[in-house]
Amino acid sequence: MPSGDVLVLIDEDGLIVEWRRQAEQLFGWSAEEAVGQAVTALVREFSAGGEGRREGFAATTPVLVKPVLRGTSLMWQVLTARDAVSGQDVAILEAMFAHSPARLHVLDHQLRVAHVPGATHGLSGTPVEDLAGRRFAQAYELEDPEKEAAVAQQVLDGGEPVVSRLVRAVVDAPDGLGRRIYSVSYVRLENADGDVLGLVASALDVTERENTHRRLALLEAVRAHVGQGLNVGAVCEELVEAVVPAFAGITVVEVIEDVVHGEEPPQVPVREDIVLRRAAFRGPVAAYPVGDVRPLPRGTPFARVLTDLRPRLLSIGRDTDWLTADPARADAIERSGAHSLIVAPLALRGQVLGVVSFYRHRQEDPFKEEDVAVASAVCAHTALCVETARAYMREWIIAATVQRRLLPQHAATPTTMEISRLFLPDPDGGGAWSDTIALPGARTALIVGDLAQQGIAAAVTVGILRTAVHTLAALDLEPDELLARLSDTAGRLSKACAALPPGDPMRGESLTAGCAVAIYDPIELTCTLARAGLPRPVAVLPDGTSTELPVPPGPLLADTSSAPFPATTVDLPEGSILAMGTVTAADTVLAPAGPLRPLLDSAGTRPLAELCGDLAAALPDDRPTGDTLVLLARTRALPADRVLSFPLPAGAEAAPLARRAARRQLKTWGVDEETAFTTELIVSELVGNAIRHGAPPLRLRLILDRALTCEVSDGATSAPHVKHARTVDETGRGLFIVASLADQWGARHHKHGKTVWAEQPLPSPGSP
Repeated sequence: MPSGDVLVLIDEDGLIVEWRRQAEQLFGWSAEEAVGQAVTALVREFSAGGEGRREGFAATTPVLVKPVLRGTSLMWQVLTARDAVSGQDVAILEAMFAHSPARLHVLDHQLRVAHVPGATHGLSGTPVEDLAGRRFAQAYELEDPEKEAAVAQQVLDGGEPVVSRLVRAVVDAPDGLGRRIYSVSYVRLENADGDVLGLVASALDVTERENTHRRLALLEAVRAHVGQGLNVGAVCEELVEAVVPAFAGITVVEVIEDVVHGEEPPQVPVREDIVLRRAAFRGPVAAYPVGDVRPLPRGTPFARVLTDLRPRLLSIGRDTDWLTADPARADAIERSGAHSLIVAPLALRGQVLGVVSFYRHRQEDPFKEEDVAVASAVCAHTALCVETARAYMREWIIAATVQRRLLPQHAATPTTMEISRLFLPDPDGGGAWSDTIALPGARTALIVGDLAQQGIAAAVTVGILRTAVHTLAALDLEPDELLARLSDTAGRLSKACAALPPGDPMRGESLTAGCAVAIYDPIELTCTLARAGLPRPVAVLPDGTSTELPVPPGPLLADTSSAPFPATTVDLPEGSILAMGTVTAADTVLAPAGPLRPLLDSAGTRPLAELCGDLAAALPDDRPTGDTLVLLARTRALPADRVLSFPLPAGAEAAPLARRAARRQLKTWGVDEETAFTTELIVSELVGNAIRHGAPPLRLRLILDRALTCEVSDGATSAPHVKHARTVDETGRGLFIVASLADQWGARHHKHGKTVWAEQPLPSPGSP
């Protein structure tokens, strides 16, 4: 037989895992008989001679025992060696198992400790003579002795080994009860005739190894799960979920209040009266509720950590002096049974974010020095996530503030419409907006927009677009022309953003957005609409029927295509509800088969604010990301007695006729003399300008609503403009006079010509 042939392979617990054919020839045992057996039993039998030796055993065959590494496990090979001495190999095997860190225990049929080969004491330091006769599960005070006895009994009855089973025990330690973890293996012990003699149980104390694995697993879990949220509170909640109960039974996270609001964290050392918010808590008894804001008591380890950023490991008892500085916390600690504490800072680059308190309570093992390093690593990762969330929250707060403060801060409240809106902002911020703009002639413009981007740049973009909308609305444009000019403006701004220097936050910012515009006329009871990318508006008529309005789609704002924005004019009877929304509201509120459409259809005469509340409560949780915005408007007609419509001839007699008609109507309305005189002058100049530069038919219309509006319509399409007449000129001062007397004036074009209008504010009641 060649030297160096592997005969037997033995694992680190002393069990035979391989028994080659050469070993059968040398020792006389078959592989079925040998594999799984404890090598110590076989060694004694081989070396005993006489009746214990199997037939065929070659006593003069030398063997060599050599350690080998298989993966991370230490194994032992028994090889043929012509020059080796078998007695030496036997000694090696006996020495190996006598001094192995895994203790071997021979158990009898009652699972009692019958023998501990080569040992003077057990794993827990108990003398071997004290272990003899005791049941194995009780000898080491295993946490579940009955379960362990059942596992050993199953091996004893069936013969199938159980290897490397992790078992926990509670043992006496110098600092109180401690928990140990053993790797336990059971192998049935049989004699040469196959009779069951008992069990060989090996037990290896792997407490430190398992604790190291547990610490590494904890750090991996913290890195994987802490930092998913985008606000400080969410990050703190993720922390307590990750460490309780895996690392501590109680955890408290307290964050400096300014940090919660996105402000820059202070440098070390912080002032003593700095205020912290309890951001997260997990445990049985809370001293303060989550969200509570207060400074940390002086003289406590929590306050000291914020001054030097040094974590602390502390034992807690009834005589702990610093507890008197915080009675509420002391009471919670006593009621929860907390006895060990690690206080660690949340800090980054010398800036303080907060403090984390880890407690172990009741039967949990006290913290060790090794746990301080773990707590510090956990807090270092959490501090980075808190800082990221703080920066994001600061940006989000700035974006929300910018969006809220940009014009206009207060929407118009028309007398001819009831307005309400449902607005559910995306938690990550969005770019949806709506505006209500008063137009001359008692008309109202409703605008809904939606920008896909987020953040400060998106808020600035929304502000730019809203400002442009208000500027264009002041020109009294029709919806299709307003969208066309708004798109041109957004396109030019996009090009300007693309040309900004690198690093500028607005560089490359897209102003592509969806927008819908509706202009309601309470005199004609019509609504003219156009849309750029947003879903079709919906009208709910007074009889309860609803329909999507046939408004053709137009391209998104700033889109490079040259497609138009077709406008549609529809009749809207008094009491109708007009609903306009963003893309996120298309499938829930606006779509005919949407889940919330029945709520909209059955609105009746209910207040729109109440309807918006019901819609918000019924919105599904799985709605698309982005802002959800629905603008609702219930139409009202302007009373007929608030409007004068008077046809005019095309000749010079039109001006005196218009003045007399205006004088009579103003008297009926009770307009004061000064306003009436100014109105007559405006009417005269507008009519005169229409006679000279316009075309029939001519019509005068006076409207009394939020303001007093004078309108003169004619059939010409030429645009009026103000002339600055010279002193010697006899004409050319008409619109200049109108512009001087009116609060505002303008002109709008329609398919039959144009209308020139002028508005005057009405004196408030009681004014002189």
